[in-house]
Amino acid sequence: MSAVRFRFPFFPALAAAVVVSFLAGVAADRVLRAPRKASQPAVQRAGPDVALIRRAWDIIDRQYVDRSALDSAPLTAGAITGMVDSLGDTGHSTYLTRAMVQEERSLMRGEYVGVGLEISRKNDQVTIVAPLDGSPAMQAGLHAGEQLLRVNGRPVTGLSLGEIVNLITGPSGTTVVLSLFDPASGTTSEVPLKRARIKVDNVSWQPIPGYPIADIRVAAFSRGVTKEVTAALQKIEEMKLDAAVLDLRNNPGGELQEAIGIASQFLSDGDVLLEEDAQGTITHDAVRRGGVATTLPIVVLINEGTASAAEIVAGALRDAGRAALVGETTFGTGTVLQDFPLGDGSALLLAVREWLTPTGRTIWHTGIVPDASVALPANAASITAATLKGMTPEALRASADLQMKKALELLASRR
Repeated sequence: MSAVRFRFPFFPALAAAVVVSFLAGVAADRVLRAPRKASQPAVQRAGPDVALIRRAWDIIDRQYVDRSALDSAPLTAGAITGMVDSLGDTGHSTYLTRAMVQEERSLMRGEYVGVGLEISRKNDQVTIVAPLDGSPAMQAGLHAGEQLLRVNGRPVTGLSLGEIVNLITGPSGTTVVLSLFDPASGTTSEVPLKRARIKVDNVSWQPIPGYPIADIRVAAFSRGVTKEVTAALQKIEEMKLDAAVLDLRNNPGGELQEAIGIASQFLSDGDVLLEEDAQGTITHDAVRRGGVATTLPIVVLINEGTASAAEIVAGALRDAGRAALVGETTFGTGTVLQDFPLGDGSALLLAVREWLTPTGRTIWHTGIVPDASVALPANAASITAATLKGMTPEALRASADLQMKKALELLASRR
């Protein structure tokens, strides 16, 4: 049975964890389609002209001058990629090669070899969605919004995300050089990254020094994170901390069921999200009973690297009036992906339903705007559960993480 994901452009380059694994962007040169509303009936269309496709294949096979390039595998992959690209579902629906499927499975297990970047196509540019926690990319200071220009000196213009991933991917211990442009500062930089075997801690938490508040960091919605978050919330209750910051910054998303499970820990009733299928039918994904923190005051941190399942959780908590959102507008993933294996180890990751927040807000291509818009200063390091270990209240006050400070201010005002 094919898997259903809420991945964000999932398969943006897991670049061997450039995570082109779930967040893959497609068709940067296409015009984005407006989401079809329930009032618009599905249009019946004729199937593809197989004879025409076969004729083009035969002409290439007989006439193309570079005979060494006539390898059926990449030609087949290119044909399937072209079909998916023509849908215009930039940054989401995608064709996954066998290698990409393997990378995605590794990421869902929370471990992989690579540099740890989520990339996608956005505004015709190959753009960093998020550096993964504990990765070489995060340690090098790469951040959401930077644009990838070259890999080891080779321009990425005209390359598919799969081709870019192949350039970035390599054995652990080897180095790849990325040329990046930062639109925020207008600067270009050359960043060498050493590929490494990375173990992702999807859930981490720490008490915040000087406050009776916990910081809960969720890095991705891989399998099992609901249990980890639930366990963290139970420990927070045991320590008698009276509020929490839920940090979803640079969280690229993951499994739909994990998104529902985590949101349900903070909600007592209602919906987590709505789903609309190709026929306009609306399905309600209800809150699961038994949440362990349904009255705990929380603030959610978001940024442009917050996508997919992370957007679902943020949208559900805000619509229910359970949390204020602090930070920057999210990425804007708004469709549910279904994995369709193709038999040779490759797969189609195809948007089969659009998701809406419980009150019917559309997120696709627009993202979620925070209640308190706070940008992280250039070159400022985010406070995380890992960096809170051993941090003093004085060091916290001196931090440049204005988003975390705003979250603490809002929670303190509620007490």
